[in-house]
Amino acid sequence: MHDAFTAAMEQWVREGIPANPRAWLISAGRFKGIDSIRRNARFQHAAATDQTDGDVHINPIDQLAAETIDPAEQIDNGVEDDELRLIFTCCHPALSPDARIALTLREVCGLTTEEIARAFLTTPTTIAQRIVRAKAKIREARIPYQVPSHSDLPDRLDGVLHVIYLVFNEGYSASEGESLTRADLSGEAIRLGRLLIELLPDRHASSPGGAEPEAIGLLALMLLQESRRAARATTNGDLILLEDQDRALWNREQISEGLEMVERALRSRRFGPYTVQSAIAAVHAEALSASATDWAQIVALYDLLLRMEPSPVIELNRAVALAMRDGPKSGLEIIDGILGRGDLHDYHLAHSARAELCRRLGRSDEARESYQRALALAKLEPERRFLERRLRELP
Repeated sequence: MHDAFTAAMEQWVREGIPANPRAWLISAGRFKGIDSIRRNARFQHAAATDQTDGDVHINPIDQLAAETIDPAEQIDNGVEDDELRLIFTCCHPALSPDARIALTLREVCGLTTEEIARAFLTTPTTIAQRIVRAKAKIREARIPYQVPSHSDLPDRLDGVLHVIYLVFNEGYSASEGESLTRADLSGEAIRLGRLLIELLPDRHASSPGGAEPEAIGLLALMLLQESRRAARATTNGDLILLEDQDRALWNREQISEGLEMVERALRSRRFGPYTVQSAIAAVHAEALSASATDWAQIVALYDLLLRMEPSPVIELNRAVALAMRDGPKSGLEIIDGILGRGDLHDYHLAHSARAELCRRLGRSDEARESYQRALALAKLEPERRFLERRLRELP
């Protein structure tokens, strides 16, 4: 590619920029690469000839060049963004859902095994094993690394949406390090979400021009969550809870766009979990303060979300909303039930939520124990400082 760019700098000045610069560069890079391989092969075969008294093996490079499909011929295939093309490719239906998502997050999006493990609420070793098995499956089943046809794209949509969602989550709330957020990841997830809506038509729409409702719902969710970025931390990087945030700092432009997309997805009547989550975020975005939030509506939406996608994390979030609606005791009973059956035992936010509700009930010893457990599990420095501050404030 270095040689291709050099050739472009020389030729485009003389001949003008080609109609499809990207295709030109890919083709030029491909042929430059083949030429380089040929040169190296000739040198190696010449050395082999000297050592084997003229017994020269057939050079496979010419066959490789003849059989290789010109990448420029595959440019216009409905997915114009390289990263999104790769995500669709790695989300091959022959791989298990967990394996394809872990592989894509690691190999395409560049997340570490530790970050992916946090998203799956499992260990890095488990994630590493999934990735190894996924690569072995690709090798053994000879799964081609190619962009799927337009008709195959919708079948891979769920995996692609999940990948984009997890990338955004890591950007919205980093799993470890000094910074609460990673704007590069959340911004990239939003960009991919926008591109996905443009490229992927609604599979069930009777008229052209519509987009998949869940893709719209996911983008709405990301925009509404991202709108709070400026209010989520102090100038020193310390965590600010949702109820304590200065809502004047929320990005009203992102909120306006997100609300419009929530309504658009809901009107389709074919929405799923991402749209319901975006509806919950919309209730928060429309409230002037934490006390003015319609917690009854949020609890009802979590009830719907639990029926769609049963999950201990969703159950935990519902418990927090229930505590805001009915008081901390009602939420604490549910969280104790979740932890009592062994779910979320190593999830620091479950112990942190329990500690907060115990603190509000005046049960300081239990709050201290849960804060300490959360602190032992937390890896993100702003969260650790918040938990340490809460511990110091306990009587």
